Amino acid sequence: MKTTIFTHDTVASAAKLLQAGELVSFPTETVYGLGADATNVDAVKKVYVAKGRPSDNPLIVTVADPETVAKFAQVTPAAEKLMAKFWPGPLTIILPIIPGALDMAVTGGLQTAAFREPDNDATRDLIRLAGTPIVGPSANLSGKPSPTTAQHVLHDMDGRIAGILDDGPCRVGVESTVIDMSGDVPAILRPGAVDEAMLEPIVGPVATDKHKVGAKETPKAPGMKYKHYAPEAQVIIVDHPEQFPAAIAWAKAQGYDFGVLATDAILTAHAQGLPQYSLGKDLTSATRDLFAGLRYFDLHPDVLVVLAQAFADDGFGAAYMNRLGKSAGGQHFTEA
Repeated sequence: MKTTIFTHDTVASAAKLLQAGELVSFPTETVYGLGADATNVDAVKKVYVAKGRPSDNPLIVTVADPETVAKFAQVTPAAEKLMAKFWPGPLTIILPIIPGALDMAVTGGLQTAAFREPDNDATRDLIRLAGTPIVGPSANLSGKPSPTTAQHVLHDMDGRIAGILDDGPCRVGVESTVIDMSGDVPAILRPGAVDEAMLEPIVGPVATDKHKVGAKETPKAPGMKYKHYAPEAQVIIVDHPEQFPAAIAWAKAQGYDFGVLATDAILTAHAQGLPQYSLGKDLTSATRDLFAGLRYFDLHPDVLVVLAQAFADDGFGAAYMNRLGKSAGGQHFTEA
């Protein structure tokens, strides 16, 4: 299959591919998604094949406007308030579906589904022209770092999908916050740019301890069960900037090649002459560039370990640390 690159000027051609049951990657403010007609079961199943994704990992339904959600789900007044406040934007909302409105291939076998309206004009135009909501998991091979540029998508999906709508680099860099509004208490299932402090004034107390499920449970949202965001190298989290000299000394003593993924200040102070990728100057740039950095080291197969900088695990930092923790498999540097 030839994978064609589209731009906003040629979005109508990309929409025709979706109507024909093909897969088209699309840009959002968070990461690039992998789009298929959410009402076409055969097209949806192609997404699982292209990504190598487990079939019980549910897909997000991506819409161009809040009104579309009511055709598929039971929209509560609280959910309407969230949509009015945060859409278009990096918030995904889980709701009970209208019986029979979506195939179980979309929901992972659940009676709930996740919905989002992304803050990207090209993608909303794509959905409108296609005339259907689209499923929207990240456009990467399952388990690998999510793509934040069209080039990342092409690296993973060239020949696997029909097209990529290129609208430049993503602004946020990690996937949307997922809030489950289908139960008695709203719960954040995946942290992102919309945090607990932003949600609670609208919906009241929010549970934040629901990020993982057991081996035999079906996850309600992506990223809760399976290994995610992992490069080929082993990522080791360095919890505090002052630990980098010891971490680098330890890595050198192991005798294999390693790299450093950190902000400019740490790279300048401690990583001169080492394989490195800059996370910029602060948490915002680090979150935006995290997946690009992890992918960078995949282009250097001689690097077997990546020492990666941690940030405080609160606010927006919770989103960064959630992804970094999964990419590292929970491995942290500890001094002997």
